[in-house]
Amino acid sequence: MTKLHLKYALSAVAMFLAPMLTSCDNFEYHPYSADIDGPVGLTDRNITEIKHKITSLPLTFAFITDTQGSDADLKDALKVIKARGDIDFIVHGGDQTDFGLTREFLWCRDIMEKCGLPYIIVIGNHDCLGNGEEIYKYVYGVTNYSFDVAGVHFVCLNTNALEYDYSEPVPDLGFITADAVAAKEAGATQTVVVMHSHPYDEQFNNNVAEPFLYYLRSYPGMGDNDERREDGTFCRGFCVNGHNHSFDVSEIGSRGILFYQCANIAKRQFFVFTVTSEGYEMEKIDF
Repeated sequence: MTKLHLKYALSAVAMFLAPMLTSCDNFEYHPYSADIDGPVGLTDRNITEIKHKITSLPLTFAFITDTQGSDADLKDALKVIKARGDIDFIVHGGDQTDFGLTREFLWCRDIMEKCGLPYIIVIGNHDCLGNGEEIYKYVYGVTNYSFDVAGVHFVCLNTNALEYDYSEPVPDLGFITADAVAAKEAGATQTVVVMHSHPYDEQFNNNVAEPFLYYLRSYPGMGDNDERREDGTFCRGFCVNGHNHSFDVSEIGSRGILFYQCANIAKRQFFVFTVTSEGYEMEKIDF
């Protein structure tokens, strides 16, 4: 190639790449391509705050989900939640981001921080895109975790199997099995299971849907025979999820574990659960 032709070729390449390098807002070299300012390790910090805040039942928490791209609606929801005065903490069902970008995680984090209530967030399928899982772990913590508050066991799970091409155990049945044993040994009597995608969704690894439900029933209050009411329903345990951007309450599995599915925040909806020693109450809030 002559020098003249090479010059024109390089100019053409530069013209092609320039818009990508200067105007593509969704391009990031690395999850830490810019320093992450502000608080990190938030799951452990907020769980500690929740435990210090709640020493006995009842406890009341709000459940929101799928807030990606809906910052104004999220802010409005948090104002309503805070104004109620009865909410102890907030549970976020995942998909705080659209593309798993650092700045999206930080936008959501900063909005949640300003609310002033402790909160926990599970990972959603959009949060797994690109380097999203690594960013989530840095800002929040591990993707499977649990904690106990006043005899209530909260277990928060990564169920976004499709994002991993089944290369990792998602959901992690080993974690669930060991955690259920630990919950009973700790004296928990009720269980709340939080996930983004429920069994039989397209995101879920449905090859293990039935084993997953089987192991969930081993948690306190989630379905042992001695924990059933006379009418055959379960009295103290339930699951919450997001992902499908619609409201639904369903019994999933042959023995009917209850799943409460909340709509995305853009539909201006959230749940409020009040857990007592006798069971729980659920409110669907449209704002």
